[in-house]
Order: sequence, then structure tokens, then C-alpha cells
Amino acid sequence: MTAVSSTLPTPRLTAVVAHNWKLAIAVAVVVSAISIAGLPAAVSFWVVGATVALVAAAFTVNAYRRHYFGALLVAPAIAVLFVMNIFPLLWSLGLSFFAYQANQQTIRFVGLGNYVRILTNDLAAHATWGALINTAMFVVFTVSAQMIVGFLLAILFAKQFPLRKYLLILVLTPMMLSVVASGVFFTYYYDPTFGILSYVINSISGNQFILMSNKVGAVAGIVFADAWMWSPFVMLLVLAGLVSVPKYLYEAAAIDRISSWRQFWMITFPYIRGLLMLALLFRTIEAFKLADLVILLTKGGNDTLTISYHLIRIANEQNKTSEGAAISYLMLFMVIVLTNLYLYLANRRTQGA
Repeated sequence: MTAVSSTLPTPRLTAVVAHNWKLAIAVAVVVSAISIAGLPAAVSFWVVGATVALVAAAFTVNAYRRHYFGALLVAPAIAVLFVMNIFPLLWSLGLSFFAYQANQQTIRFVGLGNYVRILTNDLAAHATWGALINTAMFVVFTVSAQMIVGFLLAILFAKQFPLRKYLLILVLTPMMLSVVASGVFFTYYYDPTFGILSYVINSISGNQFILMSNKVGAVAGIVFADAWMWSPFVMLLVLAGLVSVPKYLYEAAAIDRISSWRQFWMITFPYIRGLLMLALLFRTIEAFKLADLVILLTKGGNDTLTISYHLIRIANEQNKTSEGAAISYLMLFMVIVLTNLYLYLANRRTQGA
């Protein structure tokens, strides 16, 4: 029955029938373009949404006529995915090609104008490139600190010692806290008047210590706070690899009198290599989006403005919605490139092993 129904001819583009998805797509494209060009943004948003619903209805009727019941069963899940993820992404991508501000109702097509402006315009480009350089700096420092500390913690907790279970819970606690709570905690921790850090250094040197008074101190404070929060995440992944190494391999290596370094390189490292790459990938992507700790600790002062915080300022504080959308897609492009580079290196190393 399904094979016979699937051979039904596809209606012509001009045929006005409920299952003509080609006509629905054509109508959606034309109506969306006209509404975006001529109607207020708030109205055109709903018009575009209605055209998308029209296309979805045409596909549903077409699947019902052809007895594609499998497709109909997964259609609700696909619809939710489209409404919650794909449509907002496409909408924001479209906005990046227009001149639109959230506090105004005018919209004008500018093509690649927003991208050119944020990369070449003197004032806009200076802020964007400065934020990108700061972001790259934070990615290198925070991810390096998290990988080193997380790895050392995993080596420590892979062994059995008294109170290990309670100390492990204590070490994992920062990862469970909200970023806001951690940021507020470190705000008080670094406070020059009554913060613990300032109090200890003041008691030793006799001088008041202000960590956030310059760029070096501000960067160090943010990197320490971020590493404090997310090193346990790296530790968990590496620890999972360490406990999966068969014990008989170490026993055989001990009989052959293989050195500890060679045991690590030949036995331990192959088991944790994939997990290390996974941790590196996850933490790099998250570090690239670093904004919350910067807002709480420095508010972008002392040249610590990151690209995510710059995006928040552009889109929310200055209401330059389209320009913010363009910056966000530049960020997305960089993250995709970085992710594919990691995966390429990981696959190349795996093939070479």
C-alpha cells in the first residue's frame, strides 16, 4: 500500500491543492520577503511564522496522502525542534543582513553591511578585534589551567587514601554552583578592603593589595575563578579514563621493569587520550563564550572585555540588534572552525596510533 501511494505524482507548482509543498514554499519565500521589506519587524515576524506553518501543513498533508506514517509519527518532534531551535537561528541569521534595532520598528536591508562594519569600521572594528584578542587570551589561559589542574586532581583521586570520598565531593562542589554565586563569591574574595586575599597579603607586606587594579591582576582573577569552577569537570572525565585501565597491564609492566613514565605513556595515556580531547573541546567552546564572570568581576574594565560581553553590550545595552546578530554568527563561525580543527587533529592522531 505504501509503495503504491509513494508513486503518486507530485503536483505541479501552479496546482492549488493542499498537498502541493512546492507551491507552499514558493508562497512562503515571496510573502516573507515582501513582509520583511515592507512591514514593521514585529508584524513580519508573525507573517514569516505563518508561512512556515503553511509549508509544514503542506508537507503533513502530502505525507498523509502518500501514507508516510513513519514521517507523520516523528513530525511533532521535528516541529518542536524547528520552532525551538532552527527557526530562531534562521531568523537571527536573517536579521544580521538588515539594519534593525529592537527599540525601533524600522528595518532596512543592508546585505553584508553589518559584518563589514564590525570588522572594518574604525570604532566598531577596534572594539570587536580587541574583544576577540581578549577572548583568545582567556581561552588559552583558562583552558590550560583547567586541563592541568583537572589532570593532576584526577591522578590524585585515582588512588585510594583516607577521606577520599569526602574530599572528592568537596572538589566537585564548585562545578555544581551557579556562575552568579561563584562570581559573587570571588567578588568578595578579591575585595581590597575585607577580602581574604587582600587581608593575607596585607598582613604580610603591610600594604593594601588590589588584585583588579590592572589588566594582569584582572585576567589572573578571572582565570582563577573559571579554573576553580571547571577544573572538576576535566577531572571527572580523566578520572573515568584512569579507573578503566586494566590492572594486569601495570602488573605486567612491573614484571618487565618498565619505568613509571613509559607505563604512563604506553598504558595510561591511550585510555585517557580521547577523554582529554573531549574535555579540551568542551572547555574551549565554553571559554569562548565567557561573559558572566567578566561582568561580575570587572564589567569589562582593565581591558578584559570578551567577545560575548561585547555582544551583550551591542545587542542589549545599545539595542543594535542586527549588529549583535552579525557578531554572534562570527562567533559561531569561529567555534565551528575551532571544533573541526580539534576533531581533525584527534582523528589524525587516532589514525596514526
